[in-house]
Amino acid sequence: MNIQRKAIKLFQEIAVKYPLFNCFRFASKTTAEYCADSVKKFDYENFVCSLLLRNSARSCALAVRSFNIEIAQIAEQVSQEAIGLMRFKFWEDTIEKCLTHDYRLVPKHPVAQELFKANNKQKLTKRYFKNLINSRKNSLGITSFKTLEELEKYAEHSVSNIYYLILESSGIKNVHADHAASHLGKAQGIVQQIRSIPHARRLNFLSIPLEILVKNKVVQEDVLRAKKSEQLTECTFQIASRAHQHLLKARSLANSVPKEGRSVLLPAVPVFMYLDRLQKVNYDVFDPGLQNRSWKLLPSLWLTNFRNKY
Repeated sequence: MNIQRKAIKLFQEIAVKYPLFNCFRFASKTTAEYCADSVKKFDYENFVCSLLLRNSARSCALAVRSFNIEIAQIAEQVSQEAIGLMRFKFWEDTIEKCLTHDYRLVPKHPVAQELFKANNKQKLTKRYFKNLINSRKNSLGITSFKTLEELEKYAEHSVSNIYYLILESSGIKNVHADHAASHLGKAQGIVQQIRSIPHARRLNFLSIPLEILVKNKVVQEDVLRAKKSEQLTECTFQIASRAHQHLLKARSLANSVPKEGRSVLLPAVPVFMYLDRLQKVNYDVFDPGLQNRSWKLLPSLWLTNFRNKY
C-alpha cells in the first residue's frame, strides 16, 4: 500500500512539473487541474497551444477557455430556453464576483476560482467576458445564420474576445496585437462552424448561412443528411475563403505584434492546417480524414513557436 501511495505521489509531482505529460486524472483535482482537463477534453488544439504560453499567461488562458467551454455547452445541455437563460445569469453574476477582490464572494466552482486568481494577477476587462456570454445567450433557440456577415460577427464575439483576455493576462496592451487577435478570432470562429457542419442534426444548428444555401440551391435537409454535392462544396468553399482572408490578415500583422504576444496567437497554426486539409479534399466537409487529428499539429506548433511566429 505504501508503495502504491508513493507511486501516486510521484505521478502527481511529474504531472505538475511536466504539464505536457499530465495525462493522469486524480480523485482530488485542484481548480487549475479541473480547467486544464476541461480544455484538454473539449478543446484539444487550444489546449496544446496554451501549454506553450508562459506560466502566468497559461493559467489564465486555461481558465478563460474553460469558462468558454462552460457557456458554450449550455445550448447543447438544456432543452428549455428559460433554463439556459438561468445558467447564463449564473455566469453573468459569477463574472461580477470574480472581478472583485473579495474571494468570499466567488462561487465554489473551479472555473470561477481560477478566473478570480487570474484577475488578481492581471486586471481583466469585464466587457470581454460579457461579449462571450452574450454571443452564446443571443444564439439560444436560433437554428442557423442568415448571412455570412452574421456568422462573421458571431465568430468575432465568441472567439476574438478570448484572445483579448489572454493578451491582457500576458500584460500586452498593443493595438496591433488586438487587431491580429480580432482577425484570428474571426478565422477560428468561422472554421469552428465549418467543422460543426457534419454534426448539424445532433446540434440542431446549421452553420452554413441561409443566403449561401439559397445562392447555391442547396436545401437544408441535404446538409442534415450529409448528402454530398458540388453545390454543397461550393458553400463550404465560400465560407472557408472568408476564414482564410482573416487568417492571412492576422498573420500579415505578425511583425507589428510584440514578440511576447505572438505565442498567444499560436492557434493560427491549427486553423491554417484545417483549411489546408479542407482544400486538399476539395472542400468536402464530410471527408472522414478531416475528423482525425493531424500528427503534424504538435511539431508544427513547436516549430512555429520556436521561430516566434504564429
